[in-house]
Amino acid sequence: MTKISKGKLFGIGVGPGDSELLTIKAAKILNEIQVICSPRSAQNKESIALSIVNPIIEKRKDLKELTILEPVFPMTEDSLTLEKHWDMASKSIAKFLNGGLNVAFITLGDPSIYSTFSYVQKRLENSYSIEIIPGISSFSACAASIKKPLVEKDDVLIVIPKIKENLNILMENGDTIALMKTSRNKKELENKINHQRREKEIFSVENCTMENEKIIHGFSEDKPYLSTTIIKFKK
Repeated sequence: MTKISKGKLFGIGVGPGDSELLTIKAAKILNEIQVICSPRSAQNKESIALSIVNPIIEKRKDLKELTILEPVFPMTEDSLTLEKHWDMASKSIAKFLNGGLNVAFITLGDPSIYSTFSYVQKRLENSYSIEIIPGISSFSACAASIKKPLVEKDDVLIVIPKIKENLNILMENGDTIALMKTSRNKKELENKINHQRREKEIFSVENCTMENEKIIHGFSEDKPYLSTTIIKFKK
């Protein structure tokens, strides 16, 4: 009996939202891959990452042969619930890899920056071959949208996912702050930043690179899920 070679897992960053910002390599793999895994935050919500790659995969001649997995990665802070869903997704992917099929796990932005791919990667990296395809991060895209450099010369860039006790120390030592997942942050964070004594510019970008992109001087009031804030301290 011929032994089936295991498939390869690709972690693909699909960028901030505009399908045209997919890398050439990402598009090539998505045109050839047999299985695409695209998590959604709830059973009744569409995957944003999948909507970004749809213009690519819809043109495939073998579209009917493409399998799309959409496991639920819930938006919760409960670690047990998250672990359960990451385990289930990893097992589903492993079944296809064991059958000799290649799988592309697509994720917003870049797979190495606060990506859901990392949870699956940790569970599968010791048993399967993995390749990571980088994507454009949200804060890089936001800098392009506001037409401002993130950092210059020896400036320090600090990326903050949520409010922490060391926020004041970070702000004292950073020249530019990229505040991720703005929708999760409360007024407490905004007040801390506004009361920071250093002179600064604050830009928030909602739905960066998409048709409904919105640039705001200051903090966003409505805070959609895809929103990032850039704080540039003046020297």
